[in-house]
Amino acid sequence: MTTSPSTNHVALPLDKELVLKVIPMPADCNANGDIFGGWVMAQVDLAGSVVPARYTQGRMATVAVNEFIFKQPVRVGDILSFFSAVTRIGRTSITVKVEVYAERYNTQGNYIKVTEALVTYVAIDDQGKPREIPKTAK
Repeated sequence: MTTSPSTNHVALPLDKELVLKVIPMPADCNANGDIFGGWVMAQVDLAGSVVPARYTQGRMATVAVNEFIFKQPVRVGDILSFFSAVTRIGRTSITVKVEVYAERYNTQGNYIKVTEALVTYVAIDDQGKPREIPKTAK
């Protein structure tokens, strides 16, 4: 990822997969007029679950938010792009790095990183108990 010092704009990551795009709306705002951090966290959880689902081949649950960094505020009308990549696969769990980039409504085509997170999911059975991730998963 490259950064232009004068504009703070960055190139989108090439080592992660685009898994979600969404535009926050006025109903998602806090009292300051920015988007609720909790709303962003919910979107990160959804985006983070896309790639691990290919491995777990069944139910899974979020078990940990290992890191969550808000770098810039998210505004109404921003076009948010969520990129994800697996960082670790264990016996029953998968950890994923999610990076969120915003295109401001009036400067589309220019991206700034607004959030990054590290989230861990665990494969679960029908009773909600951890189960092994299938070896044939990819």
